[in-house]
Amino acid sequence: MSILDSNGHRLFIARHGETIFNLAGRIQGEHAHTPLTLNGFAQADEMGRALAIRLPQDTPLDLIASDTGRALQTLAIVAQHVGADWHQVKQDARLREIDMGEWGGVYYRELDGKLEIDREEMLFATVAPGGESYADVASRLKHWIADQRLERDTVLISHGMTTRVLRGLLSDLTPHARFGVPIAEGLPQGSMVEFRDGAETVIHRGGGEGEKA
Repeated sequence: MSILDSNGHRLFIARHGETIFNLAGRIQGEHAHTPLTLNGFAQADEMGRALAIRLPQDTPLDLIASDTGRALQTLAIVAQHVGADWHQVKQDARLREIDMGEWGGVYYRELDGKLEIDREEMLFATVAPGGESYADVASRLKHWIADQRLERDTVLISHGMTTRVLRGLLSDLTPHARFGVPIAEGLPQGSMVEFRDGAETVIHRGGGEGEKA
């Protein structure tokens, strides 16, 4: 059973679209302003179209997002498809991407031999200097979840690693053997899922890359 008080409503969760950091192979982490690429806008557009199929136009919606520019840009495109007012978004720093500390903004190629990536799960297996572990991410997300009670259907835009942990928590998955917290499977960039009563359904599978912070 989900730990989120959904009150019978649906929660739609998606990762922001591709950014200039994604395209350049740079680690974003907590960087607040990394604009979307043309491909990122197209991914947001696709997710908006998929959401519109599930929701009648002008369905009352709550909008929630990480307080980063890339999440808010993505939400602006998605919200337009369903007639939602972007200006009503509830921004929350607890939904930010995993903090990569001293490695934020660094090119992946510059960390060869320092950053271990679990290739099977496509997860960071190294905690960045001054950064967060997945347990740290799960801790702040649990606090966020505890503060929520959905009053209507809700759209949430966050980040790659963060949404995997959030989806794992909401699905009440068994903690990952290596990382010690629930982590859902990775989905391509541009994907959106629907949660209802603790059950997850993929409503759009994007064609982007796998998870990168």
